[in-house]
Amino acid sequence: MGRHVAEDIPELDRYVDGTCAAIGREIEALGIPRLAGVVLGGGYGRGEGGAKAKLESEVGERNDSALETPTLTLSNDMDFFAITDEGADEGSDVPRIAASLEPISRKWTGKTGIDIDFMVRTPWRIRHDERRIMIQELLRGYFDVEGRKGEELFAEVRRHPAEDLPWGEAARLLLNRGMGLLLAKSRAEGPSDAESPKPDDFIARNINKCVLGAGDALLVARHGYRWRALDRAEAIGDELYRKALGWKFRPLENAVCDWETARGIWLGAYDEVMAAGAGNSEACGRTLFNAARWLVRRRSLGPVATLGLTPEVRVLKGVAGAIRARGSVSQALRRDWEVFN
Repeated sequence: MGRHVAEDIPELDRYVDGTCAAIGREIEALGIPRLAGVVLGGGYGRGEGGAKAKLESEVGERNDSALETPTLTLSNDMDFFAITDEGADEGSDVPRIAASLEPISRKWTGKTGIDIDFMVRTPWRIRHDERRIMIQELLRGYFDVEGRKGEELFAEVRRHPAEDLPWGEAARLLLNRGMGLLLAKSRAEGPSDAESPKPDDFIARNINKCVLGAGDALLVARHGYRWRALDRAEAIGDELYRKALGWKFRPLENAVCDWETARGIWLGAYDEVMAAGAGNSEACGRTLFNAARWLVRRRSLGPVATLGLTPEVRVLKGVAGAIRARGSVSQALRRDWEVFN
């Protein structure tokens, strides 16, 4: 049995095992050409997944008896990595494989009550992105689901020390958590109805993710990142970060702080991270290549003040401006984030 949940909850570990086995059988039955193997990554892949109590209306519900969890259920997404054969085409094979896996994703999202996501990657893409946190954490914690085992799939991917993570990973963390904070604000200020009551899990989850993401970004910028979440909490030494991590492992109804507090934490991290990247030509240097990347994908020059910066930093600056102004997410900003995230 694999260890999937941060707390010692064997029944949930068995539930994840059973879910992975069932999903693996369905993938195998499809016989998808050029799909080499599938592994479970993310929190449940490295033994840091969350758990929460079922709602009273959910207790006693049954799907597959082998997968039943009487009083607890999963609280995070399950992130599966589908790795292609060497040489698979990113323009044709990757979208075809993703489309083949989509029905399984929908089916098991409904069965488990959490998002079941498949990220299709070629070996070349994995190697190209090997310095990203997502890939390095995957190398340090995954669960084999179908096809070739991870040790073969990732044999040519190098492991990098946590302290050597590039500055751009700090910027990426702030970008995504900052956007989540803005989206939480929009949700909180939006109309409430029976289908979307307030406060809701989306708001609390994104506020907590913001607290964690800001702390993680600081560790990356300080060359002090740690692979295990509890080790990061110790390195940060901040009580609110510890509470947010506890919330991640066992979500509650309310966030660990209000939106304004999270805003202040994010802005403080942003200022330090940007100062750390000021002398980083790879991160903040202005180049024609960066301007071309933006022009090709957005078909516009964008703000002149940020022309030539990496697209990710350009979008991050836009997110920072909206957070400072306590503004909302404009359609243009959200589109930029979706394109360059």
